[in-house]
Amino acid sequence: MGDEKMETFLPPYLQSNAVVRALSDTYTYFSEKRQSLGLSNPGTVENVNREVQRDVFLNNFMFSGLRADINRPLSVSPLFQYSHSFAMGSQGLPPYGFSAIYGSTKWFLQGNLDNDGQLIARTNYKWSNSFVTKCQTQIAPGPGQAVINIDNEITGKDFTASLKTINPHLIEGGLTGVVIGSYLQSITPSLALGFETMWQRVAMNSGPETALSYVARYKGSDWVASAQVLQAQSAINASYWRRLTDKVEAGVDLNLQFMPGMGGGGLMGGGMRKEGTTTVGAKYDFRTSTFRAQLDSSGRLSCLLEKRVLPPVLITFAGEMDHIKQTAKVGLAVSIEVASEDMMNLAGADAAPPSVPF
Repeated sequence: MGDEKMETFLPPYLQSNAVVRALSDTYTYFSEKRQSLGLSNPGTVENVNREVQRDVFLNNFMFSGLRADINRPLSVSPLFQYSHSFAMGSQGLPPYGFSAIYGSTKWFLQGNLDNDGQLIARTNYKWSNSFVTKCQTQIAPGPGQAVINIDNEITGKDFTASLKTINPHLIEGGLTGVVIGSYLQSITPSLALGFETMWQRVAMNSGPETALSYVARYKGSDWVASAQVLQAQSAINASYWRRLTDKVEAGVDLNLQFMPGMGGGGLMGGGMRKEGTTTVGAKYDFRTSTFRAQLDSSGRLSCLLEKRVLPPVLITFAGEMDHIKQTAKVGLAVSIEVASEDMMNLAGADAAPPSVPF
């Protein structure tokens, strides 16, 4: 989709129309030009700095307190497993959580339920190799705690486009909620440019708000640089990732925000207050362990070590120290994968997890 001829998507009675055929020929001409450049898919706007934020930094891995996870895989293809999670002394994790995952080449289903009654469900469906619909629903006790997120993503050979809606509502006589559209296009084999636009309306008695952001991504042989101008957050973000060796990666991220504040004369509203944060991190991959560390300009030092002591046992240690606030957090987690002997033999022989549309 997006890389085929336009005639394949049109009914027969329109294919003979002169205007339609002229548009189709123009579309085909530019498509052939794009294919001759040898461009590749640049990823998504949301993950434009994924090498830094998702691979090197600790943002998605950090925790505190004690945690234990028991995973029980039941099938490899299709993927089917469930897990029990226990936590103690953590502010962000519930004391108990149950999770189940099912994945095939077309479907991905995941459900998480904790002891407070909060339910998070994710559903991905792959309509074709280039079109995936993702839906996430969060339901928590109390009024106004339900959130639904629907994302339609089209992946072409040299571009990615998506349309996301958050809590869409049409009952009040008009559309309310949040609508986000994004597009990222490869311009050269190394450079990709894109944008993201947001439209939101809280209620029909209030006017809509819009924001437009721009992104750029440049990929070298062993490094990636990206930049974002975020109008909604009044911020500029720049990231740089580099692979130093086969087992060592490093990244740096700069975030600068502009907010109304104290002006030059000391009066409120007299100027813009600028706040910036710089974060530097590194990731080391050893034979049976992975170590991540990062330090930001606010004086916060974090590290995380994942160590596989046995094939089914993974131990994770996390630590964070804030030198300015003089606080510290420590986390220890044990993850155990309980699988039958037949399951382990099947997985080690020839079975591989399907290409799940995550």
